Amino acid sequence: MNHRWTEGVRREVLPNGLTLLVQRDGTAPAVAVVCYVRAGFFDEPDRLAGVSHVLEHMLFKGTPTRGVGAIARETKAAGGYLNAGTGYDHTSYYTVLPAAALPVALDLQSDALRRSLLDPEELRRELRVIIEEAKRKLDNPSAVTAETLHAVLFDHHRIRRWRIGTEAQLAGLSSADVQGYYRSRYVPGRTIVAMAGDLDPEEALEIARESFGSWPAAEAAVDRSPDEPPLREIRTRTLRGDVRRAELALGWRSVPATHPDAPALDVAAALLGAGRASWLYRALREPGVVTSVGAHHYSPTEVGVFSIGADLVPARLNEALEGAAGCITRLRLAGPSQDDLARVRRLLRARWARRLESVEGKAAALAAAEAQGGVHLLDEEYDRLLAVGADQVRQVAADWLAPDAVRAVLYLPTDAAEELDAATVRRAFAKTTWPGASGSEPPDVPLPAATPIRGTTASGVLHIPLPGADLLIGRKPGVPLVSLGVYRRRTVPDVLTTAGLGALAVRTAVRGAGDFSAGDLALAFEGLGGGLAPQVAADWFGFGTSVLSDHAGEAAALLDLVLTSPRFDPEEVEREQGTLAEEASQAADDMVRYPMQLAFRAGFGDAGYGLPVHGLADIIPTFTPGMARAWHACEMATGRTTIVAVGDLHPERFGEQLAGIFGRASAREIYRGSRFDPAALVRPRPARTVEKRTKRQTAIAMLYPGPSRSDPARYTAEVWAAIASGMGGRLFSALRDRRSLAYSVMASSWQRVGAGALLLYIATSPEREDEARGALLEELARFRTEVPEANELGRAVNYLAGQAQVQRQTAGALAGEIADAWLLGWGLEELADPTAGFRRVTAAEVGELAERHLDPEWLVEGVVRGAPAA
Repeated sequence: MNHRWTEGVRREVLPNGLTLLVQRDGTAPAVAVVCYVRAGFFDEPDRLAGVSHVLEHMLFKGTPTRGVGAIARETKAAGGYLNAGTGYDHTSYYTVLPAAALPVALDLQSDALRRSLLDPEELRRELRVIIEEAKRKLDNPSAVTAETLHAVLFDHHRIRRWRIGTEAQLAGLSSADVQGYYRSRYVPGRTIVAMAGDLDPEEALEIARESFGSWPAAEAAVDRSPDEPPLREIRTRTLRGDVRRAELALGWRSVPATHPDAPALDVAAALLGAGRASWLYRALREPGVVTSVGAHHYSPTEVGVFSIGADLVPARLNEALEGAAGCITRLRLAGPSQDDLARVRRLLRARWARRLESVEGKAAALAAAEAQGGVHLLDEEYDRLLAVGADQVRQVAADWLAPDAVRAVLYLPTDAAEELDAATVRRAFAKTTWPGASGSEPPDVPLPAATPIRGTTASGVLHIPLPGADLLIGRKPGVPLVSLGVYRRRTVPDVLTTAGLGALAVRTAVRGAGDFSAGDLALAFEGLGGGLAPQVAADWFGFGTSVLSDHAGEAAALLDLVLTSPRFDPEEVEREQGTLAEEASQAADDMVRYPMQLAFRAGFGDAGYGLPVHGLADIIPTFTPGMARAWHACEMATGRTTIVAVGDLHPERFGEQLAGIFGRASAREIYRGSRFDPAALVRPRPARTVEKRTKRQTAIAMLYPGPSRSDPARYTAEVWAAIASGMGGRLFSALRDRRSLAYSVMASSWQRVGAGALLLYIATSPEREDEARGALLEELARFRTEVPEANELGRAVNYLAGQAQVQRQTAGALAGEIADAWLLGWGLEELADPTAGFRRVTAAEVGELAERHLDPEWLVEGVVRGAPAA
């Protein structure tokens, strides 16, 4: 089944050279506008390294008719979100809004692209923010490892550089530098404006002509990157830092996107790293040699990089190297089987469908294809991918993944004894054997006969009650995918001695169920175009997948098997236990997640919501297979199973099929939640946990008690968070725009069945910790004394109401919304008008919530205090 991804696309080139693209998608009430400028890191001379990213930050900082923050505020008021990203070969600016707001989006994007002021004083302030972003990135081990690999792979081409610029380079950029780059690169001829969504193509084109047609044409300055001469040699680099785990990256130079070999290299990366049946997963992740592993082929316009990345304990470095080398050797010498290729083709079909399911994904893909040579390339690339044969994969692996051309980077804990050198890599790649081939042909999935059903439809969702389960089915056409999930409400909260036991049980279930081994399950799901995802939270657990529509019944049968009949083989429990413990240890390297973890434990204590769902590194090793089995039996003993299916399907017919699969469940007590008082769970006295690390930033997480999921005040809490956070929000304006204290400052409403919290986060330079913390507390104190202004409230409410519509673009998002309402909320009636709860919120209610919850006596903090290495 070949899908024409460019069907109905309208293309028009304006007299000034700007290209317009429009595609209608009426499956969701949303539109996306992507402004794609063909200027990125490759276009920067070394003296201006990082300027593309600086310009990305500055573009929305004011025009002759709009002040600083106005564009973000107007986008928010229209119900949309605004963002941007800088790549090696382009910079894109995008906004997604409710469908009726398309004229607003085009007006705002046009104003910013054409008339950005780039005020010198604003630039000075924003450079401090970008420097904080650069420091934040340096505290991210995987980002450092990946970009260091580029530096090891290339000697001359600009991909070798730390792409957003170093602190010294950024601090040295002048207003004239940024202005000159803007005027010479941001011209109509290098700009593509792509629109997709629930729109009328002719009307959209007309509005776009009015918005961009008067932009004067101009010649673009072109400063090409130096060419990279061919070179085949093994190179390595070892990095060390304050991390708990090792990061390994292997890489080869490859080809740009339009090269004839690019599709086969994409298929090779999918064979190696896509899914649980991939070669690398079976060789390294399944036996517990690594915590995670993947393969990628990244191919922008001028060069390409084929890479393998893994997280691991340093002591298993040689095993990881040899396993990865063995998979590459197998690719080069034997190549894939026809069954391997069939699995990957289905995964790639589904991957493309997911990529192009949202209006933002459609617009971005159209713009990228046009930049490469025309939108037709989107369909051509898809066809070439699905036509790749085994001989092509073997040939490109032989040509581009040679053992004498591999480069490697290893990021180690400071005190680790290991070291990576060329001799070690050479030995690993000198072997001509490889791990045993994984199972090839997906096993058959038996399907019971369909069962007649009786159901009711509410809020567009068909509900079919079965003796022990509830089927919830929604239709979402557009792409040939169905999102499926089976869920259970948890009945027993964690205590310190069981923290992570649920995660172990749920994750081990995918390692074998019924007559299916771990490999059988992986092959079966991936043969349907999807993967099997274990899911566990404090209030619920389950399993999810997204598969091609014509295989949804088999996927549902497999999900039922995994939920009800996991094997819990001792060896598989032990393997997953080791991986889970390593991941829990690695969490300490995450400068967002870990401060939050510290705050929750300080606030909620050693039980329930105070413990990370995926456990603690010192507790997980104490579990036994019997404990995992007992946890599962206990959780399955009471309550009902919820099955959610959304996608390109016929609800009644698919309901009959699901009833045949899940109708065998025995009747059980219906377990539904009740309201809880979060004040009874959060400590009534201030609590502050501080951990010192060798990091370039200090990260602070703050927690106050807030409304739970079942409290009607949760809508007020979300409105408060929208007023406080995001571009144009109070915290963003006060701490980032005006004081340049941080790149990251966030506020959110955290809602669970048994508790709620108002969360805040800021990351800043260690020397500005006290200033940033004080400024954040000042802004929170303002919320307690100043009722939000009407325009603030209106923007926040419109934003939340707009996003409630926008988020319904994909089957997965709709399925998640249905599951959340049914499992944790008040049922399907919540879905009828997702905007109503927000529109009822008043300014007085926001003020009352802040007065009640943002009390300094309730403040809980988790701090990771950074300090540079001595």
